[in-house]
Parts: sequence; C-alpha cells; structure tokens
Amino acid sequence: MSDTPLLKIEDLTAHHGAVCALDSVSIDVPERGLCAVLGANGAGKSTLLRTLTGLHPATSGRVTLDGEDITRLPAERAVTKGLAHVPEGGGVIVELTVEENLRLGGLWRARHDPETLAEVLDLFPPLVERRGKPAATLSGGERQMLAIGRALMARPRVLLLDEPSLGLAPMVTEQIFTLLGDLRDRTGLTVVLVEQNAAGALGVTDHGFVLNQGRVAAEGPSDDLLSDDRTRHAYLGF
Repeated sequence: MSDTPLLKIEDLTAHHGAVCALDSVSIDVPERGLCAVLGANGAGKSTLLRTLTGLHPATSGRVTLDGEDITRLPAERAVTKGLAHVPEGGGVIVELTVEENLRLGGLWRARHDPETLAEVLDLFPPLVERRGKPAATLSGGERQMLAIGRALMARPRVLLLDEPSLGLAPMVTEQIFTLLGDLRDRTGLTVVLVEQNAAGALGVTDHGFVLNQGRVAAEGPSDDLLSDDRTRHAYLGF
C-alpha cells in the first residue's frame, strides 16, 4: 500500500442550513488503503461521503483524487472520475433482477460491459445463482453484496461505503467486513468505510478517523485506536 494519498480531503467544510455538519475536515486516504470513518449519529460521517461525491455542496475546502480537484463536481461526473458511493441501506431496486441492478452501475459507460459483469459476479458467488431473480428475493447480506457489486460495475478507484452493516446480523456483518478486505487485496481498490460499528470496522481496516460534531477528533492506525481506552470510551462507545 502506497503512503501517497490517492484521495486527499483538505479543510472540508459543509453546512446543513445554519448547522455546520463538517468543520475543516482533513483526511488522507492512500492508494489501496482501507480506512474507517467512525463516530456517533450526527457526527458528520454521511455528510462527508455525500460531499465527496457531489450530492451535498461543500462550503469551503478542497478534495483531490490522484491530484485532480474534484471538490465541486456533480455526482455523475464524480463517478466518471473514479468515485463510487454505496449509500446507507444500499438502495437496490427490488423489482429488478440481480443482473439488472448490476448493469445499472455501469450505465454511464453507455454500453453493456459483459467482462466487468463477469468479474463482479466472480467476486460475489452468492449472487451468481440469483442473477436472474428479483432483488426482492435476496437476504439482507446479499442485498448489501449487490449494492457493492453495482458500485464496482463503474470500475471505481475509490469505494465509499455508508453503514454497510446497518440492520444485518453480526455474522453477516462480519462476512461483509471480511469481503471488503478481500476486495482490496484482489482488485487494488481503495475503500472508505463509514460505520457506527466501530469495533468491527477497526478490526478490518488499516487506519481510522473519528468524527465528533463535524471535526476529526482522533485518527491513527486502526489497531492503535482499538487499544486506546480514552478514545474508545469518549467517542466510540465501547
């Protein structure tokens, strides 16, 4: 893993009306990094991801991807630059089949890409036998796999995941977290994982950032944050 930031966030500030949701947030994510962004509800985690992908406007600050300024790109352009965002809850379309959901992720390429589809299905064996079935027939864990797979259809350089463990059983959550490490190792993907399940996220990531009231309150190697009683008790609730 390179120490050079692939995704660089500098003094990023964003507001919800009069409320400052992000307050001068600076985060470096190295290429092939697997980073956790942690914090309580309202800490600014989801706003961070939405601001990175152009779904929420930045008030000030700068975001660069591989040295290119992407701070104020609209969401559809952020995808073409290499950012893919899996929102909280995944957002699969239950009326469509697994394969149709996956193809949606590659629509901006303007043509069907069977090679990418085959590669994505290879990463998620449980989806292969369900590819022609409606997404409504999938379990919660399988739907989360489908949401991640759909994002990978765009061949991103950076995958942004918002609370992928939400509503999942602990065993399924562990499978999803393990999958993220496998994805990084197999594809070279860079992953930013937003989570309230701090212990689980720190167990699979390289580095963690703790947000509190829109600011970075702590950061460091994931193992260090796990062993730091003060940080865990003050911000992470375990």
